[in-house]
Amino acid sequence: MQAKYLVLLILPFFWSCSDNDDEVYQNIPLAFEVPSNFPPLVYNLASNPPTEKGFELGKKLFYDGRLSSDGLVSCGFCHIQQDAFTHHGHTVSHGVDNAVGTRNTTPIQNLAYQTTFMYDGATDHLDLQPIIPFTNPVEMNGSFTKAIAMMKADPEYQKLFKTAFTDGEINSENMLKALGQFMVMVTSSNSRFDKYRRHESGGTLTQEELDGYAVFNTKCSTCHATDLFTDNSFRNNGLSVNPAVNDVGRYRVTELATDYYKFKVPSLRNIEKTAPYMHDGRLFTLEAVLEHYNSGVVASETLDPILNKNSKLGIPLTETEKSQVIAFLKTLTDNQYLTDKRFSEY
Repeated sequence: MQAKYLVLLILPFFWSCSDNDDEVYQNIPLAFEVPSNFPPLVYNLASNPPTEKGFELGKKLFYDGRLSSDGLVSCGFCHIQQDAFTHHGHTVSHGVDNAVGTRNTTPIQNLAYQTTFMYDGATDHLDLQPIIPFTNPVEMNGSFTKAIAMMKADPEYQKLFKTAFTDGEINSENMLKALGQFMVMVTSSNSRFDKYRRHESGGTLTQEELDGYAVFNTKCSTCHATDLFTDNSFRNNGLSVNPAVNDVGRYRVTELATDYYKFKVPSLRNIEKTAPYMHDGRLFTLEAVLEHYNSGVVASETLDPILNKNSKLGIPLTETEKSQVIAFLKTLTDNQYLTDKRFSEY
């Protein structure tokens, strides 16, 4: 059974009134489900409790290309639901005016359990995370001033802000809170593996998948830990440096020499749907990812010690073990999340 917490942390419900006294809107809190096989929440739901209207507003903002400088690129442009909210098939993200970034799009899933965001951990709060892609000149290249002016002139946005927040203000704070309410609700927790873990119907794994799970636990789970399949740490996983970009990873945030070329450990949930892989999308298949760890790890001063044990680089994997691990990883695909109409644009 999944544990379910109904977000009634501040008010049992919210009422908002429009300028027309005949219109009164009820803003109902949303139930937030914490799966029994998940670790504790990180996001403080009391600081921004999700509500029906806040979620609706956040969803509209997420899919609205008018927020970008060219009027076309929305958050959903690079975060496509059927691909676990990634830009499947693109090594790196494409933004306004066909500008090209330097990093592969990360999935949007289970963000309520993350301690930092972005490959380099540039922010540690979900409600602030959208500022980075929104203002990045090669992503949305947005302006809060222009976005707010656009929304103030839009009757639908006027109504949504009025019903979503008690002050009804159309401002950057409420805009970011609404996006936070939408993203915090995007949960992936109903894969076949989840059902196996919770002893639910539909949770049967084949022998090959179980063998892959055993190999995974022995050789992969130190970094890809818990049922979120990440420990939220930053590590150098032995990729060669692309001199044309020289993405220094976590160092860009901390300026600590020990953080050179370290990137956040990604969750492996829905990994079957999120190719290409690595921070720069250089590997196109799961087979290539496992072969990197088997034979492609490059030594460097900040290489994670796990990948350099007894003076031997990488994680040795037989062909059978690689096939078994891939079979297991495919049990992490959550089709309910990939098709959930609550999160869809249309």
